[in-house]
Amino acid sequence: MNPTTPVTFASPTKPSGWTWEATNQEVAARYGVPVDQILRFDQNTAPAPPGVVATLLAAGQFEVELSEYPPSDYGRLIAAAAARYGVARDELLVGAGADEILDLVAKAFIAHGGSAVVPVPTYPMYAILTEQRGARVIRVGRGPAASGHQLDEGAVRAGVRAVAGGADLVWLCNPNNPTGTAEPAGAIEALLAGLLADAADDERTAPLVLLDEAYVEFGTESHLALRSRYPRLVVTRTMSKAYAIAGLRVGFAIATPAIIADISPYRPPGSVSIVSIEVAAALLPDAELVRRRVADIRAERERFAVGLAAAGWTVCPSATNFLLVSFPSPEVAESVAEGLLSRGLIPRTFPAGHPLDHCIRLTVRNREQDDRLIAVAREITG
Repeated sequence: MNPTTPVTFASPTKPSGWTWEATNQEVAARYGVPVDQILRFDQNTAPAPPGVVATLLAAGQFEVELSEYPPSDYGRLIAAAAARYGVARDELLVGAGADEILDLVAKAFIAHGGSAVVPVPTYPMYAILTEQRGARVIRVGRGPAASGHQLDEGAVRAGVRAVAGGADLVWLCNPNNPTGTAEPAGAIEALLAGLLADAADDERTAPLVLLDEAYVEFGTESHLALRSRYPRLVVTRTMSKAYAIAGLRVGFAIATPAIIADISPYRPPGSVSIVSIEVAAALLPDAELVRRRVADIRAERERFAVGLAAAGWTVCPSATNFLLVSFPSPEVAESVAEGLLSRGLIPRTFPAGHPLDHCIRLTVRNREQDDRLIAVAREITG
């Protein structure tokens, strides 16, 4: 394990504080900006849903009436997702966004008083969900920025071994949020093989691995096929990013039938709405729609990055729908963030002491909206 990335433990008794993002109205009131001029660059969402969504909603032809609960098996949605991802129906579980899937997996596989490994920096909900289970968070460092903050296989495996009997779960995200980078080819497969070897090739004692593929459509190879070689792998997918329906909250767990059966008892009834089911089931078969949207976002991502770099900002490589921007110090990053906020542009910032506290994260939106931020970047830098 890299000596600069020690294993550390969070308190198992009290979850970390979590503050939701300020609303548009709160930002407008604080900075005196008209609310219709507020733009969110902090949530990695799309500026607008596919046009077909409005058509579907206007038609109002749902599988059951809105006065009724949705079908308990989400049958139509499961069938559409199975066809899209090339998996069996009993390898799928539906949730209200990938976040509900993460919560269900934590409930199913992290024992009270247990532990989970979190390679940082990454999505903060992994640690929060672990702590909510009354479990220890074993934080292990990623590689340096020059490596794209790639996974440190040795650190993860050491983290699993840091507790008697091994950690219950390993949280992974590829491409990683908030760094925006994808793991090198073969890295995740090598890690899974190493974890299995550490368990003496006994899959029953290997940790559950949750691989979050929320941003995989933006150009990274999916690792779904690895569940056949590492049966304790759960892959999550979402329709919030590439499909641009974050507000409808649709996500999936994909794993072996045995693992899905272990998670299913924790699924609440009817958490995904009839409207969400209808729209998601209609969007999933349309591969061309996603291909076009992803191509547009990737092109705009590169244009946005060039514009920010021309303004003097250091933009990190990205395989997602957002950009991580690095500054010389946390103080500079804080000043830049304040400059953006005062003009109605909301960036994602990082608290003091965070590995990325010298950075901000910016969602790729559309040309007009991104140009507004580029213009402010020039103003701030100039």
